[in-house]
Parts: sequence; C-alpha cells; structure tokens
Amino acid sequence: MFSTFLLPIPLLALLATVTAKENYTCPHHLYSVKIFSEDPLVIYIPDFITQTEAEHLQAISSGQFSSSQIADGTGQQGLASTRNSQSTSLNSDEVIRCIEDRALQFQGYDIPRTRLEPLQAVQYSLNQNYAPHTDWFTSPSQTTPEFGGNRASSFFVYVHAGADIAGGGTQFPLLDAPHDERWCEFVNCDAGWDEGVTFRPIPRNAVFWRNLKGGRGDRRTLHAGLPVQRGEKLGMNIWTREGDLDGRYRSDTI
Repeated sequence: MFSTFLLPIPLLALLATVTAKENYTCPHHLYSVKIFSEDPLVIYIPDFITQTEAEHLQAISSGQFSSSQIADGTGQQGLASTRNSQSTSLNSDEVIRCIEDRALQFQGYDIPRTRLEPLQAVQYSLNQNYAPHTDWFTSPSQTTPEFGGNRASSFFVYVHAGADIAGGGTQFPLLDAPHDERWCEFVNCDAGWDEGVTFRPIPRNAVFWRNLKGGRGDRRTLHAGLPVQRGEKLGMNIWTREGDLDGRYRSDTI
C-alpha cells in the first residue's frame, strides 16, 4: 500500500507560512459522536471544528499548497498518478493547537502531544482524487523509532466544501454499508452495497479511525478520496503515532 510520509521540519517550514491568530480562546467542545463501526473502530464526528477554525484553516493554507506526494514500499517519496491533490503541512498556532488538543483528548488522556504529526491540509479540485490506500505503513523504513513507529490513528476533517460539490467523498470499500437510513445524512446511501461506505464531504465534520489491530496494520481501513466531479474540497489529516516522534518531525516543535 502507499501512504503519505513525513518531511523534516525545516522542509515543512518552506511549505507553509502561518500567521498565528492572536487571542484565540479554545472553545469547550460539546460535539456528539456516532460510532459507525466497532471493529475496525470508525467514528463519525459532526461539527468537529468550528466555523471560525474552518475559516482560519482556509486562510493559513491558501497559497501554500504543492503537489501531494506519496511514499512507496521502500520509503521513497515522489509524485504518483494515484494521488493528484495538493497538500501542505501546517505550522502550529493558537487555533492549530486547539484542534490538536481536541484530537488528542478525543482519544483519551494517555496519548501525549509528542505522538502527534503536524496537521496536513489537503486540497482537491476538479477530477482530483487519492486512490485506495492505507495510512499505516508497510515499510520498516517508515516506522522506525524516530518516526514513532506506525500510524496508530487518523482523523480526516472536511474543512470546506462548496455547496455545489459533487463527488469528493471518502470511501472505505471494505466496510459494510449501514442498515439504518439515518446514516444517509452523512453517508452516500445511493452507492451499491459492493462499494463499501462513502462518507459525504460535509464541512466541519470529521471521520476518525484506528489504523492498527494487535500492533499490525488493519487492512479494513483501506480508504480513498473519491474524485471531485464538481466544485472543490479542502480537507485536513490528523495522525498520531504509536510512540513519540523525534523532534524533527513533531507538531509541537514547529
């Protein structure tokens, strides 16, 4: 499988110029959660970020994007036809730290900030997509102690999507489609049962999942960013590792 890979912090600084939002008060979050699957654990989170945070993420990522790369099984990074979006890593500021803290607290109190990768904004325009992939790695070169081992968990946050957007959902082809029609608010229920599950790109909502089971990559977390057929989408990846990342790769050292 292919997945995105970390860049050293000096390179990240070149990719994103961040203007900190001053005097931001991190809100006491009262979002609800909806467990979509217990095994693998997949949770849907409406209103994971606020409108203010979404606007801030749009502002600080604007003009900072470059062609998304992937790392192959040997750890080598490069462009690939399987991923043609634009992405950038985000330097930490008061708003980013608020979102980071929320993502960590969502997972309990045992995951320190030292396991958190820098947040990544991802922009999808017309016909752009990311073919089926996993966030966990298969190459030992990508899971060394300096990288904190493998990716333990993922959030994909829908920061912004135009009102006229078509396509652009996040598909989990190996998950079972839901039986309850109430999921149709968040899931594309028009898709065939053999297509798995596709979460709609609804602004400010998020999908969370565990990447590993028994310390090994869980194949059932295979997912894809489906092609945008009309409009555009801005998303954000939040990843945590099994262990502490070296300071060169950590969010809290940017």
